Amino acid sequence: MTGLATGVGIEAQGVRRSFENGVVALESMSLTIAPGEFVAILGPSGSGKSTLLRLIAGLDRPQAGQIRLVQDGGLHSDDGIAYVLQDAHLLPWRNVLENVALPLELRHVDRAARQEAARVALENVRLGDALTRYPNQLSGGMRMRVSLARAMITQPRLLLLDEPFAALDEITRHHLDEQLRELWLARRMTVVFVTHSTAEAAFLAERAVVLSRRPGRVMEDRRIELPEARDGSLRGTPEFARETRFLYEALERGGA
Repeated sequence: MTGLATGVGIEAQGVRRSFENGVVALESMSLTIAPGEFVAILGPSGSGKSTLLRLIAGLDRPQAGQIRLVQDGGLHSDDGIAYVLQDAHLLPWRNVLENVALPLELRHVDRAARQEAARVALENVRLGDALTRYPNQLSGGMRMRVSLARAMITQPRLLLLDEPFAALDEITRHHLDEQLRELWLARRMTVVFVTHSTAEAAFLAERAVVLSRRPGRVMEDRRIELPEARDGSLRGTPEFARETRFLYEALERGGA
């Protein structure tokens, strides 16, 4: 993973998504994300956060409006997207190196080349000493780091994350937030990160978008006023407390 990935822009205009049971997840959703931005999406349960992520990924389609991925003024195909879920979804019969190399294997990349790329990706998430271990030999935090390395091995232009660290203990979660922030600073791909945590959103993102309760609409679009370089000490500062308090109050206004 050398060099900088070029992020893609996201343009959502008037998006509506409802389901057969009558639930309207998103209504009149409009949002623009610039190439290379790190944006956190927050909102009450059921506000359409995960639905929005699926629409951006092209895994679902809106009934009204449109979502476009744009790069250098033109439309961008969806082959530069990586998606990380709350469950790491590792293949139990493959070791760590083989799990991470899988996306390149599916693209028919030479075995030696894909394994070298997997080694580099694992080094970048500080798992270079776990190549031959299997998923059942890993902690929850380590499994999520493997999942993140697997997502990053394709050098995505757009990284979508749906509460990937929600099930982890607080210390592990903080460490993974710091590693993800470092990866973004190094790669500058576009990142959209769904979370329920105001502290996680404030620490990770350049912008935080708060959705209302169902049907989801943009309630608040906040530029996070914190330094670009962030480590654990930031969480104890008045500036960090200010940002998390603002996001918490926005969530309350949105019906959380």
